[in-house]
Amino acid sequence: MQRIWNLTTLFVVLRFLLAVVFIYASIDKILHPADFAAIVKDYKVLPDILINLTAIILPWLELVLGVLLVLGRWQEGTLLLVNLLLVAFWATLVFNYFRGVDVGCGCFSTQATESSNMVWYMVRDGFFVLVGGTTAILFLRTPNRVI
Repeated sequence: MQRIWNLTTLFVVLRFLLAVVFIYASIDKILHPADFAAIVKDYKVLPDILINLTAIILPWLELVLGVLLVLGRWQEGTLLLVNLLLVAFWATLVFNYFRGVDVGCGCFSTQATESSNMVWYMVRDGFFVLVGGTTAILFLRTPNRVI
């Protein structure tokens, strides 16, 4: 019986999953930078001087990383940055949860919500951290690394 899922196939599927997440997450933020800046400010982790800069650069970085994941270009650097961002996003959610700060995630939409479900955001983003880490490990375990 032939194995349908080998490590290379799993790597490609996970890479595309991450690409979809990053590209989708960037779209609304790019279209509504002022709304995203308000969400960044609500997190209360950056000084005011960095909020607008973050709200402008971060969505474009997410889009570029997503496209690079689709294209399979510069995979080592792309996977490093993707994983650093995923860990930073997750850690920021956890940090604010334990500080008692209820934040509208802003992960995929800049629309204000009445109440946020921080536990759900932490679980979901924790899953993305696992996917990102698994993707990076699979990349490192691939002998020729040309996928």
